[in-house]
Amino acid sequence: MSQRFSTSDLLACYRRGIFPMGDARNDPNLFLVDPDMRGIIPLDGFHVPKRLMRKVKQEPFRVTVDQAFTRVMEMCAESAAGRESTWINSPILNLYSALHREGHAHSIECWDGDQLVGGLYGVALGGAFFGESMFSRATDASKIALVHLVAHLLEDGFVLLDAQFHNPHLEQFGLIEIPRADFKQLLKEALKIDARFYSNSVSSSSARGASFTGSGAAQRITQIS
Repeated sequence: MSQRFSTSDLLACYRRGIFPMGDARNDPNLFLVDPDMRGIIPLDGFHVPKRLMRKVKQEPFRVTVDQAFTRVMEMCAESAAGRESTWINSPILNLYSALHREGHAHSIECWDGDQLVGGLYGVALGGAFFGESMFSRATDASKIALVHLVAHLLEDGFVLLDAQFHNPHLEQFGLIEIPRADFKQLLKEALKIDARFYSNSVSSSSARGASFTGSGAAQRITQIS
């Protein structure tokens, strides 16, 4: 499958609500996943704990958009404490990097000086954003990346944030699980929307590639409360 799977095939999968994974980082094979229960984070109910919101406003990291996509993927693929093995293999890395070059896959990065310490990546299609993976090498870095992601999604008119599976670490942000059929109905409606990632929100940033300020991200999210 990995030998003949193209970016067009990948986008077609996302439109149907399915996505590829690898068994292990060193396994070259891919398989398609269509979970019975789907994890999503409702954008109109996104919740940021008070402690984290204070930290977002303090701006402990420089946050950027699409400035180190492949590096974010590579760091998501690395082993870390509590995550000794990952599913991101070479075909996944190559496929999503190509999708990024085509403008469909995006990343949020958190920097401490010149060091990349956190981030996430995913796929944007219509009004849906499919979160793929995230990593953190500094306290709260991936969480701050998620807050910035949601601020951009809200600003740019997205309506669906897919988290694929239930993850207890995301419950604090409002993660819920819904049946496959319900997810595909939400996806059908989201695909009718012509949202463009980082189109409206770039005007709120100081320069291309920059994210919101911490206070700007916090303000955009509190507008949904």
